[in-house]
Amino acid sequence: MSHFLTLNSMDSLLFRVPLRASPSACLVPLSSSRGSCISLQCLNHESSKVIKGSAGVALQGCLLHHHFERKSGKPAVFLSQKKFCANAVSKHPLGSEPEAYGSKSAWTEIQTSLDVFYRFTRPHTIIGTALSIISVSLLAVERMSDISPVFFAGLLEAVVAALFMNIYIVGLNQLFDIEIDRVNKPTLPLASGEYSVRTGVAIVSTFAVLSFIIAWAVRSWPLFWALFISFVLGTAYSINLPFLRWKRFALVAAMCILAVRAVIVQLAFFLHMQTFVFQRPAIFSKSLIFATAFMSFFSVVIALFKDIPDIDGDRIFGIRSFSVRLGQKRVFWTCIYLLEMAYTVAVMMGLASSCIWSKVATVLGHIILAGILWTRAQSIDLKSKAAITSFYMFIWQLFYAEYLLIPLVR
Repeated sequence: MSHFLTLNSMDSLLFRVPLRASPSACLVPLSSSRGSCISLQCLNHESSKVIKGSAGVALQGCLLHHHFERKSGKPAVFLSQKKFCANAVSKHPLGSEPEAYGSKSAWTEIQTSLDVFYRFTRPHTIIGTALSIISVSLLAVERMSDISPVFFAGLLEAVVAALFMNIYIVGLNQLFDIEIDRVNKPTLPLASGEYSVRTGVAIVSTFAVLSFIIAWAVRSWPLFWALFISFVLGTAYSINLPFLRWKRFALVAAMCILAVRAVIVQLAFFLHMQTFVFQRPAIFSKSLIFATAFMSFFSVVIALFKDIPDIDGDRIFGIRSFSVRLGQKRVFWTCIYLLEMAYTVAVMMGLASSCIWSKVATVLGHIILAGILWTRAQSIDLKSKAAITSFYMFIWQLFYAEYLLIPLVR
C-alpha cells in the first residue's frame, strides 16, 4: 500500500513524494521545523550526505532510487544508491522544478567546461606571454602621441595571435606527455581524463590555425615570423617523432625556451610595433637590448626550474632533465644565483642611466625583487613537491614583475 509524505514550511508546500518500503535500504529520520529550515539527511551503508534547504531558497537536483515510508508516525527515508541530490523549491509549484534544475545544471556545466579549458591553457604562461608583448610594445613608444588607436590595434593583433599560439604549444606538450603528467601533474585535463585525446587534438589544431589566420590577415612579417618560429620550436620540443621531442635533451630544451621567451618575444614583437605599426626603421634601443639580455637569464631559469618539481615523472619516463642528472638542490641554487646575477646587472644599468626617474625605478625595483627572491629561497623545503611547485609559480610572478619594470628602463 502506498502513502504520501508532504513536507511544509511556513504553510507552503515544498514537495510531496510517494512512500514505499525498501527492505535493503538504511533508515534515517527526516525532520522539518515550521518556519525555519528543512533538513534532509540520506544515508546508505557505505556513505552519508546531508542536504539542507531553508524556506525561500531553492535546493535542486534529483533523488535516485529513493523510497520513503512513514513508520511509527515519523517520516523516514530509505536510500539504496550512493549518489543522490534533492529537489526542494519553496513557495513554487512542483512543475517548475525541472526548468530551474535544468538552468542551474547548464550553468554548472558551463563553469566546469571553462575551468577545464582554463587549466588546459596553463594560465601562468598565458599571463607571461600577454605581459611580455605589452611590455616590449611599449619600448617602441617614443612620445605620448604614439599611444593611439593604431597602437592599441597593433598590440591587440599581436597579443591575440600570440596567445592562440601559446595555447597550441602548451596543449601539444600535454598531448604527448599524458603518461608523464599522470605522475607529475595529474590535475591537467588530458592526464585526468577530463579531455580525450581527440578533444585535445581538436583544440590545439584550431588555435594553431587561428593564430596563422590572424598573422595572414594582419600581414605583418615580424608577427608572422614570431608565430612561425614559435610553432616550429614548440612542435619540435614536444612531438614524439624521430630526431624531435627535444625536451628529452636538457640543453636543447632550455635553448628552445630561451629562443622563444628571450629572443623572439623581445625582438619580433618590438619590430612588429616599430616597423609595421609605427612605420619606423628598425632601431635596437638600449632598453630592448637590456630586455633581451635579462630575459635570456630568466628564460634559462624557467627552463631549469620547471623540471625540479617534475623529477619523479621525468626519471620514470627517461626525460634526462638537469634536475634528474644533477639533483634538485644543485639546480635550484643555480637558478637562484642566475637570477641574482641578472638583478645585479639590472641595478648597475639603472645607476648608469641619465634619466632620474628611470634610475630610481630600475635600481629600487630590482633591489626589492632580488631581496624578496633571496629571502624566500632561504626557507624553501626542497623535499616538498608542493613547496617547490609554489616556488616555481613565484618565479613566474617575478617574471611578470620584470615586464612591469622593463618599460621604465631608459
